[in-house]
Order: sequence, then structure tokens, then C-alpha cells
Amino acid sequence: MKIRGGFEIIYECAQPTPMLLMLSVHPSRRGDLVAPDRLCFEPRTPAPSFIDVFGNIVHRIVAPAGRLTISSDFIVLDNGEPDPIVPSAEQHPVEALPDEVLSFLLGSRYCDTDRLGDVAWALFGDVSPGWPRVQAVCDYVHSHMSFGYEHASAARTASEGYSERLGVCRDFAHLSVALCRCMNIPARYCTGYLGDIGVPPVPLPMDFSAWFEAYVGGRWYAFDARHNAPRIGRILVARGRDAADVALSTSFGSAPLVGFKVFTDEQTPAPLHNAHAAAGRE
Repeated sequence: MKIRGGFEIIYECAQPTPMLLMLSVHPSRRGDLVAPDRLCFEPRTPAPSFIDVFGNIVHRIVAPAGRLTISSDFIVLDNGEPDPIVPSAEQHPVEALPDEVLSFLLGSRYCDTDRLGDVAWALFGDVSPGWPRVQAVCDYVHSHMSFGYEHASAARTASEGYSERLGVCRDFAHLSVALCRCMNIPARYCTGYLGDIGVPPVPLPMDFSAWFEAYVGGRWYAFDARHNAPRIGRILVARGRDAADVALSTSFGSAPLVGFKVFTDEQTPAPLHNAHAAAGRE
């Protein structure tokens, strides 16, 4: 199937402002692009790029004084399959994990594992290791937290999400990541596009989505405690330890956001599935 995605983001800067942008399709999906994924700037703005330590594409700009519009419009090929389910995927002993995944066992800015270790072991210590344990984390977070845009907070940590029992998709992901790490399961935070593909559409404004990946069975698998059901058409933009590593934009000065639109539309229809998963958009 073909999926069209993109965005239009508008900033208003009082003076020239350096910014880092993480808005391009992740290198792991660039081979699937049918139409180029180019960032467009109005007015035209130089935007050299580099690959960060997590493998994400980052553009550097100096936003000019005044209004700056950044947009993208691309088409990507997708296999049209829902997220895989592999109940037999085992949990690896820490000493057997590859070097490159060890950092995803550690606490981070929003995933404060030191505050959740006892909670995690009390909740999941008796659950079979591996995939069943990760799924138990998703089940718990999905039922424990209430979703709502009015609950959004840029400062909420995983432990605060656990205590407050509310949040947006990033909070569901942060709590899930932290609980997995407490159980010695490497987990990393992901952000990207996720449209209403294969599920009934939700009449709410589109936004970028957050989910997480857990390392079991010798590879990374996508999990989504917000929806807690396999979904079709995830388009990864960036991954890291938590949301601090994958901010869509980081400004070094005042850069108020004055416009924000995101779209993700299937170009080839997909059959409906898991209708209960479309409880809300994030």
C-alpha cells in the first residue's frame, strides 16, 4: 500500500534563531519512499543535515526573524501488515545483550527507572519473561492511564505519569519504556506518523505519534500502550532514549509555534481491523 504523509509547521521568531529539526523520515524507511521526503522552507533557509548518535536525521537551521513555514509532503510504500505479534520472543539475560542495546536499559530524562523499580517488580515479577512481560506492561499502562490532549505536559516523567494516571501518547510510551527497563528489557522511545489506517477514522486533528520498541527475541519490536493493539502504517521519524532525544524541533532562543498540521492518509485502502484500537488520535 502507499501512504501519503507530511506536515506544515509555522514559527514566528523575533530574531534569527538557531534550531535543530528532527522531521525527516527515518533512514530505515527511506528505501520505501516513492516521492522524496524533502523539507521545504518559506522563506528559503539553508538546512544542512547530519545523523545523530541514535541514527536519526537532524537538520540545522537559523530561522530568520519573522514567520518561517516548514513543510513536507511524501509518499511511502508500506507492506500494509499490522505490527507483528511474536509471543515466543524471549528475554535475553543482560550479560548476553549486544553492546549497542545496553544504553536502553538505563534511566533517562523522562524514564526515571529509579522511582519505578519496586513498582515494576511487584507488578510483573511473576509474568513470564520476554514478549509476555512486555505485553503485560502494555496492558497495564493502557488500563492504568487516561488519554487526553488536555493532559499534555512537556515536563511529565514516567513516574509522574504513573502517579497522575493521565497523559498523551508520549506519557504512555515513557511509562512503558521505564517499566520495561526496570525489568531488564531494553526499550526505546519512538516518534513518527500513525494514521487511521485499517481502523475507523477519528475526527480529531492529526498529530505525530509516540510508541516504543522493546528488544526481545534478538531484535526490536514495536509496542504501543496507547492503543494496545497492532496497527498498520507506522512511519518512523526518530528513536532514542525518550522524548528528549527526539524532539521535533529544538530552538536556541524564542521561537513561538503559530501553526501546526500533520497528515497521514492511505492511498490504497486497507481492511478494517481491531476497531477498538481507534479510541483517539495522538
